[in-house]
Amino acid sequence: MRSLTIAIDASRTTTARRTGTENYALQLIRALLALDTPHQFRLYFRDTPPPDLFPDQPHVIRRVIPWARVWTHTRFAWALRQDRPDVTFVPAHTLPVWLPGPAVVTVHDLGYVYFPEAHLPFARRYLAWSTRYSVRRASRIIADSLATAKDVAAHYGANSNKITVIYPGVDESLAPVTNPAALAAVRQKYGLPARYLLFLGTLQPRKNIARIVQAYAQWQQASAGIYADVALVLAGQQGWLYDPHWTSGVEGVILPGYVDDQDVAALYSGALALLFPTLHEGFGFPVLEAMRCGTPVITSTTSSLPEVAGDAALLVNARQTDEIAAAIARVVSDDTLRANLIAKGHQQTTSFTWAQAAQHTLNVLLSAATQTSIPH
Repeated sequence: MRSLTIAIDASRTTTARRTGTENYALQLIRALLALDTPHQFRLYFRDTPPPDLFPDQPHVIRRVIPWARVWTHTRFAWALRQDRPDVTFVPAHTLPVWLPGPAVVTVHDLGYVYFPEAHLPFARRYLAWSTRYSVRRASRIIADSLATAKDVAAHYGANSNKITVIYPGVDESLAPVTNPAALAAVRQKYGLPARYLLFLGTLQPRKNIARIVQAYAQWQQASAGIYADVALVLAGQQGWLYDPHWTSGVEGVILPGYVDDQDVAALYSGALALLFPTLHEGFGFPVLEAMRCGTPVITSTTSSLPEVAGDAALLVNARQTDEIAAAIARVVSDDTLRANLIAKGHQQTTSFTWAQAAQHTLNVLLSAATQTSIPH
């Protein structure tokens, strides 16, 4: 095969406080660049990337095209029309209008369909329009999970042959932190006690924060003070429609805010369990991240989460507070169960690697560029 030019929207990788979609873009692009391939990658940025964000390589060209608003549909689109790549890859939902040539887009989830009230009206309408357009315009579509692939087919009528499920990887730098001093330093930084249950993510309605807090309070009440020293840590930025009433009147709840990347492993490692019984996820990175750090996981039977967790987590009905409370009781009190979940979790994470995701993604990009079937 001749050497191809692959254009990639890398604009999300320079976000200061990355969440799931931004981390996906960063890690996947890094893994794509690490592949042994003759193809040239052109990375397009809205902001100047830090020097160490991506390695300097002969087959990688960076193009910084600053623009304040509507960057995707203006400056990025114009640059693509100038450069005419063989294929364009956008790792997050929105392809530019007036896009030349074949294109591949990753659709992470359709949360705005299931929880329209959890988005600003304009943002919801833009997501609906841009995702519909991107699904129709794309030569190939990548979905983070089978659940998202089914949603895209059902809501936008996309041909299933056009959609490929490629599971993201998990950050391989994450590992259990066992050094007591390191754990204590992170607890002190964020004002945490020695024992805590952890939620990590944006604090917004579809993350089910209200029921997590209610389940924690219910478990504490049923425990009659035995676990009064165990806090509930809701770590992450407050999102759209965050409601302070979710936590009002409940003792032991701590909101440390955004957690710096270098502290994430210690935060997971020090937790008794990750509470992640959310209402909808396109993938659910915290599930695997916690497992990488040797932390038991409680998560939902909804959307993609059973795919990600497998049999390595306690799965609950996210809308049943009693089930969440019962799962907390089990994972805190049963050492055998904890050890079993930790062992299974470690094994589960081995199925999710960025190298594997990158190779499958490259196959899809080459298929789109050459209009051939996707190699397996």
